[in-house]
Amino acid sequence: MNRHTKVSLFVAPILILLGYVLSDIYLEDQANEKRIFEMSPFGHCDVINEKCVLRSGDFEVNVYDTNGITTVNSTFPLDRATIFLVDGDNRSTAYRLGMKDSPYYWKRETPLRELIANKGAKHKLRLIAEVKGGRYISEFYTQTVK
Repeated sequence: MNRHTKVSLFVAPILILLGYVLSDIYLEDQANEKRIFEMSPFGHCDVINEKCVLRSGDFEVNVYDTNGITTVNSTFPLDRATIFLVDGDNRSTAYRLGMKDSPYYWKRETPLRELIANKGAKHKLRLIAEVKGGRYISEFYTQTVK
């Protein structure tokens, strides 16, 4: 075996390992890059009766209110979630949600139930859910059916 073959057999595994590590670092950096995705309601949105699903590709968020506690449940673990209640003058009040039991469930006490408790009541909401550098945003209306 000549000298060049010996050097190549010694250097090749080091280059493979180095390439693998650098590609992993690059892909992780790309995953954490800031991006914005828009979510849209899947069907009729009724937060009081737990029938409000927002979608963007494979990512889904369920928004519901139980006894004055507004909860957001997502298909991927969230880093942060904020819900906005928008009044008739298009002014919003932000409610930063806190993690419930896991990063999939976020909750906070809000006056949403009081605003849409009656049948037919309608209210505009905004939601920002952050997942690994990506922001999923939505503006939607909830209307109580029952």
